Amino acid sequence: MSRASPAVLLRMSAVSFQNVSKTYATSRGDLHALRSVSFDIEPGEFFGLLGPNGAGKTTLISILAGLARATEGRITVHGHDVHDDYQAARRQLGVVPQELVFDPFFNVREALRIQSGYFGIRRNDDWIDELLTGLGLADKATANMRQLSGGMKRRVLIAQALVHKPPVIVLDEPTAGVDVELRQTLWQFVSGLNKRLGSTVLLTTHYLEEAEALCSRIAMLKLGQVVALESTSALLARAAANVLRFKTDAPLPADIAAQARITGRVVQLPALDARAVEHVLSLLREAGVMPEDIEVRKADLEDVFLDLTGSGAPGVPSAPSNKVSA
Repeated sequence: MSRASPAVLLRMSAVSFQNVSKTYATSRGDLHALRSVSFDIEPGEFFGLLGPNGAGKTTLISILAGLARATEGRITVHGHDVHDDYQAARRQLGVVPQELVFDPFFNVREALRIQSGYFGIRRNDDWIDELLTGLGLADKATANMRQLSGGMKRRVLIAQALVHKPPVIVLDEPTAGVDVELRQTLWQFVSGLNKRLGSTVLLTTHYLEEAEALCSRIAMLKLGQVVALESTSALLARAAANVLRFKTDAPLPADIAAQARITGRVVQLPALDARAVEHVLSLLREAGVMPEDIEVRKADLEDVFLDLTGSGAPGVPSAPSNKVSA
């Protein structure tokens, strides 16, 4: 097989999705999980893939990782087709899955050595030690996998994905259900790999503030189709200028309730400027509603997400926690 020239390799995308479609046959007819999804991720990018439940994110990653096959289209990793040249493509990838999967018969260091062996890597202890230290697992190196907490098992999964130093790291909701310490440790370590080694990172996450802080570019999926593909800064520029947030126990006037996102006592509304804020407050006063803890905040990525995916009122986030379904 002919080798690509260095100039071609420099221009090659780290990951390329080319008109990828996936259709499942069901008793109710065909289910189109993906519909002609196309975008490229460049070498060294920290890239976010976002979307609500059923958007097709996990299906797309499963095809990328070789766990499913596309009905149509093609995916390449550094030029290697994930189907026709799967061995070379797999070596380029390190995938952290959503599920906790582990072998209960080995300790942490043994699990990482075995994972190294899958890729034909011997005498990998120096890098394993760096992974253990960087992910806060150094004191668990000899612990059996069954003895670890859920958060520690998650750290081992991340170490296993990185043990062969893949140029492309795929993180499928890696911080779902984990504590703040692990989230900080993970992002510090992965961001270091991205900056120090030029690793390409593809991230899906429930926490949109993570994507906003980490990702330079984002694709949003809805019903298997790409509805946005832009830099994070360009997406944020789409958002309404501000969001008015307050608390109340009283029923809202109908015209306010129609555009509000209400979570318990918390009400959030788009507020383009000071005049819009004053208009809302005056309507509340006329209706006898006394709002508490009034604040105006800048719109964020979650506002854009809800606007583009139709998951809630335009410009208004779904919950104060910044956590959404993915």
